[in-house]
Amino acid sequence: MHRRVVVTGIGILSPLGNSARESWEGIVAGRSGIGPLTRCALHGLPPEVAIAGEVKNFSPDGVVDRRDARRMDTFIQYALVAADEALRQAGFGGLSPLPHPDEAGVIVGSGIGGLNMILESAATMASRGAQRVSPFLVPGSVINLAAGQIAMRVGATGPNYAPVSACATGNHAIGEAFHAIRRGDATLMITGSAEACLVPLSFAGYQAARALATEYDRPENASRPFDRRRNGFVHAEGAGILVLEEAEAARERGATILAEVAGFGMSADAHHVTSPPDDGAGAARAMRATLRNARVAPEEVDYVNAHGTSTPIGDLAETRAIRSVFGTHANRVPVSSTKSMTGHALGASASIEAGFCVMALQEQVIPATINLEEPDPACDLDYVPGVARQAKLDIVMSNAFGFGGANTSLVLRRWREDGP
Repeated sequence: MHRRVVVTGIGILSPLGNSARESWEGIVAGRSGIGPLTRCALHGLPPEVAIAGEVKNFSPDGVVDRRDARRMDTFIQYALVAADEALRQAGFGGLSPLPHPDEAGVIVGSGIGGLNMILESAATMASRGAQRVSPFLVPGSVINLAAGQIAMRVGATGPNYAPVSACATGNHAIGEAFHAIRRGDATLMITGSAEACLVPLSFAGYQAARALATEYDRPENASRPFDRRRNGFVHAEGAGILVLEEAEAARERGATILAEVAGFGMSADAHHVTSPPDDGAGAARAMRATLRNARVAPEEVDYVNAHGTSTPIGDLAETRAIRSVFGTHANRVPVSSTKSMTGHALGASASIEAGFCVMALQEQVIPATINLEEPDPACDLDYVPGVARQAKLDIVMSNAFGFGGANTSLVLRRWREDGP
């Protein structure tokens, strides 16, 4: 019989709040975390691009000392603060040595990593010379150092690396951590993703690719998945970290189990650098794979947290993929996009949304899709428009897809002692 894998801690930094609880309260209230960009000026770009889902009033104080913080990019700081929260909820002492470090690992990724620190160092080199570049540039900016920094603080000597798959990164991290526990490589995994790249170059790149939202009345309604007027995503940032444990080990130490990770699936589009195929075939393969892995039938799924970025092609392809996988059940299963409230945190988005799915199972609430006021006739599912919904939730699915054709899907289950 396979080892069961459970969630015992959640840490989230998002445009809605600097903790999992504060972020979730914003989700349930249907509050937008999107506003005018304050992090930087975007010279030479259209003014309508200058909106974002920013993490607000962030400080790593109390988790990372100020000297260390200056030596690492913000995405690593985000990961450390979210990991500290998740470990505290799981019943450990935050980022402090674990009781069985040889049985613990860390898989934490990022889509882009330390872009801000890289750009600042490039500017320093250009203006002051190569000798002025910090020796902390590389260890402070490379993507796997989020996982490395967490491991060093808790002493985890098990699996340690960083998946990178654009906006599917968080799901890949959680899925790989899930399998690491299932196959016996660890009994505890700290996993998720972080992103902090609200810098001019990133906005310029996405604007050049025509990926960003540019048509809206107010920043708060710029992210409108599945709406007829959607025309791009809103650039955002944040971190989501989960503590996963082998179920028996978690029960033996008296942990509060929040949910079970039941399955993970992935696939590739092998189609285009940025766009999915119109029929969503690759996304459908990932969803079918996770249902098989979880031993769950499509009609057993009670809610789908959609990737739902608010792009014209992506939302339509995901709708068609859901119809392909769920058949007639697609007319009954609620589907929503929390990116309507958070914007798109790129590599961090999937792990933040996995955290929301765990809390949805805990509180039996389906998040809404806000700003869905003029439904696209071609997007014809129940997207839970406007207001969160009380519902009986036992099994939920969370989708994440990334540039390069990376498709991932998680299935999470409400915890039952007598479960499969």
